[in-house]
Amino acid sequence: MVRVFGGGRGTVSGNPQFKGDTVAKTPSPTDKHVGARVRMRRLMLGLSQEKLAGGLGLTFQQVQKYEKGTNRIGASRLQHIANILKVPPQFFFEELPKAKGTAHHDAAPSPAYINEFVSSNDGIALMKAFMSIESSTLRRSIVHVVEQISDEKA
Repeated sequence: MVRVFGGGRGTVSGNPQFKGDTVAKTPSPTDKHVGARVRMRRLMLGLSQEKLAGGLGLTFQQVQKYEKGTNRIGASRLQHIANILKVPPQFFFEELPKAKGTAHHDAAPSPAYINEFVSSNDGIALMKAFMSIESSTLRRSIVHVVEQISDEKA
């Protein structure tokens, strides 16, 4: 909880989302997305939270908070993470869901479910195993089988 004091800068009196003098902090969708992309890339490289934290001079708990979006990642820290994970900083913002009220009428639906999957342990393991199959014909056959299975469940 964050303590909000009356008077001066930061006064929030009259705002219905605040109860009394405290407000619960929830991660923003952007912070959660950036954290999920950090986690996804870290797992793709086979790095532990401890290794990433060591490279940043932090504890693994801090990396956990970044990955969950609980703590916001500053610009210079994000640049450092990008260097360690061998990606440009903009990687963490790719496929960022549009904020409410900013989507155009012809905008494509958000692929957030894809980001959630590729950020998961199962998603990373499946992608690594799938990409290690050299035969494109075999890969296409696997996709076909999975599509049939998912159609049967629907």
